Amino acid sequence: MHPDKDKIDIPAILTRLPLFSQLTPEQIAQVGAGTRERRLAKGEVLFHKGDAARGFHVVVFGQIKLAFSSSQGQEKVIDIIGPHQSFGEAVMFMDRPYPVFAEALTDALLLHINRTTVFELLERDSSFARRMLAGLSQRLHMLVQDVESYSLRSSTQRVIGFLLQCAHGGEGECGPLEVDLPTSKQVIASRLNLTPETLSRIFHDLTAAGLISVHGRSIKVLDPAGLSTFGP
Repeated sequence: MHPDKDKIDIPAILTRLPLFSQLTPEQIAQVGAGTRERRLAKGEVLFHKGDAARGFHVVVFGQIKLAFSSSQGQEKVIDIIGPHQSFGEAVMFMDRPYPVFAEALTDALLLHINRTTVFELLERDSSFARRMLAGLSQRLHMLVQDVESYSLRSSTQRVIGFLLQCAHGGEGECGPLEVDLPTSKQVIASRLNLTPETLSRIFHDLTAAGLISVHGRSIKVLDPAGLSTFGP
């Protein structure tokens, strides 16, 4: 597990999270009173599809995979949640069971914020309500971008966009960029709506074109500008 094994300072962590950064100390204390920590080992399931949502989660460190299994038994990754990101708010508000399962891709520390605490704050604090709405709107915007990506962009373009996003370099960078893939290639392929074989083929094509070099999960983007304009 993570080297931080002692009891964490929940109010201090909550204050650093974007969703709670503007709350007063009193409000932070209220949220903290309705918050519990949850440590997960790599591969541990946080909740299953169909479980009741009694609040929402925030990732302090680690990565969480949200996914479901198709009727054919194939796994489809919906999202990969990283540090300082939250998930489960929409299901909590809808009072419905989880439509996906959540599994730790790495050792992880999460905070679970109780729904009763959230609802009480929403009733009393309009700024908190606006932040919750902003967070949900951002998630919806990302979902629309995903649908657009799957519908209008080619497989190669999806992979290129993912690599540039992971590199935090964008299309304006001209020097080599280092990319450490956040999880296995199989999970990334599912997230990009590709088969693992297609992802491997695209990595091979980009390597043959002199745009990237691949060493396990470590990828060097040799020509970011060229990569951003490569292929159909």
